[in-house]
Amino acid sequence: MARRPNYGAEKRQKEIQKQKKKDEKEEKKRLKKEASAAGDEGEEMEDGPVEPATADIASDSGRDGRDRGGVEDGA
Repeated sequence: MARRPNYGAEKRQKEIQKQKKKDEKEEKKRLKKEASAAGDEGEEMEDGPVEPATADIASDSGRDGRDRGGVEDGA
């Protein structure tokens, strides 16, 4: 009798790898965001208060009203 591949176990392993990769990516993104936030706070104190956004920048926020910072949510 020939051995049958265990597709269920293979699928679980792929899902675990995919989740691990996603978690690592989120952690990297979070650390980058924290680092940029810490850098922004230091600059703000040196230069003074930041001016509010102008109307033409705010109008480029998209259909749902959230500012995407120039990044499209296409792919």
